[in-house]
Amino acid sequence: MLKKTGYSFDYHQLISQCLTNPHHQQSRPAAPATTALRIIMRSLSYVQRVSLDFTGSLFPHAICLGDADNDSLNELVVGDTSGKLFVYKNDDSKPWVTRSCVGMLTCVGVGDICNKGKNFVVAVGAEGWFHAFDLTAVGGKGSDSASQHEALFWDEHKPCFTQHIPANTKVILISDIDGDGRCELVVGYTDRVVRAFRWEEPSDSSDLSSGQLVLLKKWLLEGQVDSLSVTPGPEGLPELMVSQPGCGYAILLCSWTQEGAPGTGEEETTAPPTGENPSRDVILHLTTGRIHNKNVSTHLIGSIRRGSKDDSSKCGLFALCTLDGTLKLMDSTEKLLWSVQVDHQLFALQKLDVTGDGREEVVACAWDGQTYIIDHNRTVVRFQFDENVNAFCAGQYTCKEGRNSPCLVYVSFNHKIYIYWRVDLERMEPTSLTRVLEEKAQYRDLLQQLGVDPNDTQAVRKLIGDVLYGKTQNPPRTPPGLLPEL
Repeated sequence: MLKKTGYSFDYHQLISQCLTNPHHQQSRPAAPATTALRIIMRSLSYVQRVSLDFTGSLFPHAICLGDADNDSLNELVVGDTSGKLFVYKNDDSKPWVTRSCVGMLTCVGVGDICNKGKNFVVAVGAEGWFHAFDLTAVGGKGSDSASQHEALFWDEHKPCFTQHIPANTKVILISDIDGDGRCELVVGYTDRVVRAFRWEEPSDSSDLSSGQLVLLKKWLLEGQVDSLSVTPGPEGLPELMVSQPGCGYAILLCSWTQEGAPGTGEEETTAPPTGENPSRDVILHLTTGRIHNKNVSTHLIGSIRRGSKDDSSKCGLFALCTLDGTLKLMDSTEKLLWSVQVDHQLFALQKLDVTGDGREEVVACAWDGQTYIIDHNRTVVRFQFDENVNAFCAGQYTCKEGRNSPCLVYVSFNHKIYIYWRVDLERMEPTSLTRVLEEKAQYRDLLQQLGVDPNDTQAVRKLIGDVLYGKTQNPPRTPPGLLPEL
């Protein structure tokens, strides 16, 4: 029999708080999927989402998240096949900014491409037209009315800079690839070529009109290029990585750093060696000796954060996924940390810290909407988006509450973009109500005051069952009016 004490209310409230945690409500066990070592995956049901209007069609790399207007809050950038560039802000279903570009856009990005200490929105078309937009001045302008929406939608503002580069672009990367502290533009092409550019301008220049993108190097790969990324190498220096079919990848060497180039870029504008031997300085890596399909498309993502506890490690983490369902996490010494096999066709790979502990989880999406989130310990949770997916990205976005939060972004085939803006999890590993209660500081004291030994597992389980389902003859009573009956 349980003792009737004044602490029964606190115990009821403690359990009630755990039960009303949204992550416990949404988490439910799922049947095992086909994985290495038969990993059991939990399924999640995310429900907090916003719907954005998008009537066009797009390529998989023509969507990204980033701080487009330099206000420290991230926006969603989307480019369509008609040459329109859309920027979405907050939970507004209409585009905040619309711009026109030349040709059909194949890839977009946000970054300090001009090394001026602020971000530019970059859009590149299949025909080779590069566009850079500075939306900093637009950041202070609101769009609160329908008339303002209409005006912005038809706004035909020109980019602050355009340049023609080689055509047939597929994917871009804006990052410091050679460790000099300046960002470069890396472009992957459909003809298995990768080119690196750097922004150069006169020192006395006051605007972008006098600058240009200068070719640094050209690499020729053996297979199709689906992803570009940068990750710290074994010595902590950045390494430029490109995915290769068959769950492979290649390291592209930035040879201009060894050739004594002063970094002005002027030599590369006229010197023919940049394109004479594009196959050199490519180090190909295969992650497994058993490749079921050596031509299967592969995606990768690098610079996956380990978390504050492991920041001292110089070695970077990166992940790969294939269209036939293989997922791998490796470090830059080629050490395989884990491998998972799933039954879905994976076409997009991202990284996202969903637990808020500083560690970034691996996020992979399939064409049918099945989404996998995997941590560094190979704990897997999955979420089923209810439509087929045209494009996918994940990252930080300011949707609600005026701050960045982890988000999953899906582009469907029904002219909608869906942003799931509350995808953070309390933990990745499976747990139980008992374990959650044990983490509470007052848990053991309340048990003892109720006359239950905290080490008596059966008695604790019976108490929890009595509180939840009222099976005891004399349950601990809650003072009237303080807490509804469970």
